[in-house]
Amino acid sequence: MGRYMLRRLANYLILVIVATSLAYFLAALSLNPRANFEAQKPRPTTAQIDATLKTYNLDPETPVVVRYARWVDGIAHGNLGLDIKGGSVADDFGRKVGVSIRLLVIATIIGSIGGVLVGAYGAIKQYRFFDRWTTLASFFLLAMPVFVVAIALQMFAVNINDAAGSTVIQYIGEYNPTLSGFWPVLISRLQHLILPTITLTLFQIAQYSRYQRNTMLDVLGSDFLRTARAKGLRRRTALMKHGLRTAILPIVPLLVYNIVLLFTGATFTETIFGWHGMGEWLVLSITTNDVNSVAAVSLFTAAVVLVAGLLSDLIYSALDPRVRFS
Repeated sequence: MGRYMLRRLANYLILVIVATSLAYFLAALSLNPRANFEAQKPRPTTAQIDATLKTYNLDPETPVVVRYARWVDGIAHGNLGLDIKGGSVADDFGRKVGVSIRLLVIATIIGSIGGVLVGAYGAIKQYRFFDRWTTLASFFLLAMPVFVVAIALQMFAVNINDAAGSTVIQYIGEYNPTLSGFWPVLISRLQHLILPTITLTLFQIAQYSRYQRNTMLDVLGSDFLRTARAKGLRRRTALMKHGLRTAILPIVPLLVYNIVLLFTGATFTETIFGWHGMGEWLVLSITTNDVNSVAAVSLFTAAVVLVAGLLSDLIYSALDPRVRFS
């Protein structure tokens, strides 16, 4: 098992290096940071722009391979470079990751567990009211853009607040910056967290439940489940101990990869609710020709994919002991 995981780790590390390198070269060759300075008013002189681009390691006159080598050397020393405004990319990175973690942790836990349970129970109750209702609701959500659901929830919150005569649910920003003290700030954060969490959770439950329902239906008629029942296990015990454990195996990679990739994929949710996380940062960096920030997000995405791969392998081996001898 140890050798197997080491081989997998080595493969993932190679993929991280390749993916990050390609992302850097693509950003460095396609984005035009010079345009940002040329559009400023008053416009800096050409000499000033050239000097700034050299300082930021963005000078197009410098071979891209040399710029890449400097960027890698900076990473080795914990330096992600400077953004297009001269700020530290590492500082921005730390803030954005923290925002995304606070936004996504609760939503991903509830969404993944809820999706698995809804899908499994829907398969057990195939074609009954619960199954039909959840299927309809899932397809309805999956067919609807994320921003429509987010805006609808914001409108719902406005009506709730008006009916209550006070601000019960907040829908813009991470918290009220005018507050001070642990408990007031904590309550404010929770109020601001409700709607984006619901938005992300609904879509995850809708997606995962469809996959889990199909895999659970395949398991329900299997021989090993009938054998477990014949040995005297109660139906619920057999379904939970043997059926669900087997049915969840095919969607483990999907669950793990989708969860970690939400860090850069929740762009609409972050933008609409005013959460300045990794997804919004990536889009903003591309639109402002911020090469170093785009490269930092690409590095982070590749790293979380590595973590997702290892986590997926560990979970899979825990659920299926046969993997331990691969």
